[in-house]
Amino acid sequence: MNSYPALFTLTVLCGTVSAAPDTQAPLHDSFSPGQIWTDNNGVHINAHGGGILYDRGTYYWYGEHKIEGDAGNYAQVGVHCYSSKDLYNWKDEGIALKVSDDAKSPIVKGCILERPKVVYNSKTGKYVMWFHLELKGKGYGAAYAGTAVADKPTGPFTFLRAGRVNAGQWPVDMQKEKRTLAAEGSMPKLTSSSYPEGADLAAFFKRDFPGGQMSRDMTIFVDDDGKAYHIYSSEENGTTHIAQLTDDYTAHNGRFVRAFPGRFMEAPAVFKHEGKYYFIGSGCSGWYPNAARSAVADKIEGPWKELGNPCTGPRADKTFGGQSTYILPVQGKPGTYIFMADIWKPQNAIDGRYMWLPIRFEDGKPKLEWKNRWQLP
Repeated sequence: MNSYPALFTLTVLCGTVSAAPDTQAPLHDSFSPGQIWTDNNGVHINAHGGGILYDRGTYYWYGEHKIEGDAGNYAQVGVHCYSSKDLYNWKDEGIALKVSDDAKSPIVKGCILERPKVVYNSKTGKYVMWFHLELKGKGYGAAYAGTAVADKPTGPFTFLRAGRVNAGQWPVDMQKEKRTLAAEGSMPKLTSSSYPEGADLAAFFKRDFPGGQMSRDMTIFVDDDGKAYHIYSSEENGTTHIAQLTDDYTAHNGRFVRAFPGRFMEAPAVFKHEGKYYFIGSGCSGWYPNAARSAVADKIEGPWKELGNPCTGPRADKTFGGQSTYILPVQGKPGTYIFMADIWKPQNAIDGRYMWLPIRFEDGKPKLEWKNRWQLP
């Protein structure tokens, strides 16, 4: 079992985890997975379930701002943004997207707002944020995708809309003879016995066809040709959808595929290496870690071939205690990628840790090994 020794004594004040007693934040020159990671103010970075945007020589890290206790599992503040030139040291840029005080807003304080990802659209000059959204007090029943835009990478972002996706649209990889809807009221209930892992849950896709598909854990991927894709857990988390976005990146254009049917994937992360597309995600086990999964494809829309668990070594069957959120290509270092993951602490959400590890390749497969401390090549 891996242990994560604390570097600092934690002091929790007003929704922040701070490093004490240092009065000036030390500079970092390496990554220390699972340990407290301080920003320029000496405060533990607060950007959980996040993603990275590289823009004009600067990296921007966006993530869920957590507060102390169980309440931190709900959006009380919004999406936090940090900036960096070297990936080790991060400057607090404040809240990029604030939750609303308007009870009628989908992003009202107390909603569930997860896994924010930001991309830049060169055609519009806008920065576009996507996130998984659950309505306040409704648990995980809404399964919405939300969008917001800004003129600067640090925001402020303006909320555009949220809802189910691709209503009334058939996936391009579903055969025409299968494009039929079940009779109303005939939908079976989802149980572990009636739908074992590996079963194709197309019935749930057809159930949601008129009103739109579910969208939970997600990421955004922009390909070399400028086309952007929203990749998300759908169909009661049973199947992953890969959906193309409009030219301005703020909506779906109706083209999508169903990947990994019945495999119950969460936490998708996608990257491109030497012309091939790679996927790393997790199984569905709530806050508890499980074995990571990986896959490869020649095209972003598939077909995808699963490659198994990319982790090796102690606690590989639990992804070293973490869960994937994003894969970062390091600028200026071709073939260098960082696997970004979260070590969740749901009992005290603000104490969640970050697990960044280098990806190496072995026989065409991505591999992850635990490292207590490491540096970029």
